[in-house]
Amino acid sequence: MKDKIEQIRLLLSEIESATGDDDSQQFTKNYSALELPSIVSSVVDFLHPFMTPYEIAIYWYLFNRSIVKTGEQYARVSTRGMSAIAKSASGQSDDLSYGVIKKTIDALKEKEILSVAGDTNREGTLYKIAIPDEISMCKELMSKRVENEVAAIDTKKELDFYNVPENRKTVFERDGYKCHYCGKQLTRFSATLDHIQPVSKGGDNSFENLITACLHCNAERGNKSVMDFIANDS
Repeated sequence: MKDKIEQIRLLLSEIESATGDDDSQQFTKNYSALELPSIVSSVVDFLHPFMTPYEIAIYWYLFNRSIVKTGEQYARVSTRGMSAIAKSASGQSDDLSYGVIKKTIDALKEKEILSVAGDTNREGTLYKIAIPDEISMCKELMSKRVENEVAAIDTKKELDFYNVPENRKTVFERDGYKCHYCGKQLTRFSATLDHIQPVSKGGDNSFENLITACLHCNAERGNKSVMDFIANDS
């Protein structure tokens, strides 16, 4: 009778694992091994800063038992079965003690990195292993990273090819340091930039709106359209 009850409990746990919550089902549906490097990178960047060495060791053990091996976020493990995944920091034993493992798992649950997803049986407890995208503290860190990256972008430097020296050079190089109007060969010391669409008529300092010109042609053109200047000059 006991064996039958245990079999029923195992079956129920398997059904529970297969069903999961909506997010887990979506993860299983969309997960591809090609995504693994990206997930691993996000764990290192956004989850490691919040974990102790023991927590990191147990997380990766569970991560391997679940996402890596099955493509799902669930793993059934026993506390005693994890004793050999890392050496004890105390040096008194090669294995982690039951107490250390239990304390570490409790800490991971408190941080919402792990959650109990099913009953405990002879094979252990069924856990759901979260990825950084689902963990509040990781999402906050991700958001700050994005904000810092956006703040680090110098819009003027990125878009202004008229005033920023290194950007001006790219326009000259594109045009071979030749005047667009008379074809005169110039150098970086004699070349000037001319706006195709004048600033006074709504033109900007973008790469596409600038051409290389000699000082004479630039001054002669003034505010005329490029086509009018070329027609008059010819």
